[in-house]
Amino acid sequence: MNSEKANKPRLSFWDLWNMSFGFIGIQFGFGLQNANVSRIFETMGAAKDEIPLLWLAAPVTGLLVQPIVGYLSDRTWSRLGRRRPYFLVGAILASLALIIMPNSPTLWIAAGTLWMLDASLNISMEPFRALVADKLPSDQRTDGFALQTFFIGVGAVIASALPFVMTNLFGFSNTAAAGQIPFSVTLSFYIGAVVFLGTIVWTVIKTKEYPPENLEAFHHQKREQSGFINGVHEILRSLMSMPKTMIQLAFVQYFTWFALFCMWIYATSAITSHVYGTNDPTSSLYNEGADWVGLLMAIYNGIAAPAAFILPFLAARINRKAVHMIALLIGGISLSSIYMIQDPLWLLLPFVGIGIAWASTLTMPYAILAGSLPESKMGVYMGIFNFFIVIPQITAASILGFLMRNVLNNEPIGVIVLGGVSMIVAGLLSLWVDDVDDSKSTV
Repeated sequence: MNSEKANKPRLSFWDLWNMSFGFIGIQFGFGLQNANVSRIFETMGAAKDEIPLLWLAAPVTGLLVQPIVGYLSDRTWSRLGRRRPYFLVGAILASLALIIMPNSPTLWIAAGTLWMLDASLNISMEPFRALVADKLPSDQRTDGFALQTFFIGVGAVIASALPFVMTNLFGFSNTAAAGQIPFSVTLSFYIGAVVFLGTIVWTVIKTKEYPPENLEAFHHQKREQSGFINGVHEILRSLMSMPKTMIQLAFVQYFTWFALFCMWIYATSAITSHVYGTNDPTSSLYNEGADWVGLLMAIYNGIAAPAAFILPFLAARINRKAVHMIALLIGGISLSSIYMIQDPLWLLLPFVGIGIAWASTLTMPYAILAGSLPESKMGVYMGIFNFFIVIPQITAASILGFLMRNVLNNEPIGVIVLGGVSMIVAGLLSLWVDDVDDSKSTV
């Protein structure tokens, strides 16, 4: 049974806009998480070598949630369609977590809230990736994922910069008593909850999905393959029969996302200690540095937004894997170069390079992958592909604390350099990927 239209029509720019608009909210959540959660953990008393373990629950949750949501959404058809019910449920749960996080009374409640937040973000995000593959013909997929990347950049720029803006433009305090979260951060999380839910609702209302061509056969197959055991078998069968392109991309993704998690987990600690010269989370200098890190996160996401429109243009004239290789090499060199910087203003330069790599990471692997997957399993395979995002995060959470204590002399800048090397490796591995759909991809 073919559950998609055989000949998918090209969509207008505004159709692409509406179906991707919810990614502003999703990345708003990720942006607040990536720029502020380590800061929250440190403020609530976590030692530097404990921070990776506190992040561990989040990727473990994603490892389980993504393929399950993909499997279920492949077999869902309701008044809201196939993927949209999952957008909405994830948005409601994530918005609640964003409100709870800065009000956590203890470190362990904050860690548990991160678990809830990351799981909810994953529930919303995975079906968005599948929706592009569902609705777009192959020659529009790079454009579709690029527009998602644009909205990811917009959402993350605003979210990452919010604490800085709340303090420097609106005068809200960026310091607080020991164990208390500054009000500028708390207010940013509240704004994030509203934006997340609002943008997802926009996409749910404005986007329609293709129904199965034979709805009766679809429901018959769903009944025959229902149940937890069948679901586990289907996910395992799909995992064991991954297309060659997906296997090759898995290695690229692993080293790319390991690098990104090194940055997200330790950027605040590395920059406040290496550049600002302080380890005291209650000091004004530390919080000035932490706000600057948030602004740097906004910078790289801001670069990713326009780069998302340039990358498809370059890919059509070179090829997607070459563009991805160049972008990752630029990002890896940029990340490693932070070690040589002592002036906060000069940190802007490497984060521009990181933004180029980030834009490609959110666009090219998914555009390459979609052309190698069977239409009827798009959701479950997009979910499985997330393994190669969360497994490197689990690796980072498991080993970085050990490396900090025993190899890097508790200097988090060493983790940043390690991340840069990992991203360079990912760039070189991109050359070995078979892009089976590249000849059909045009802008």
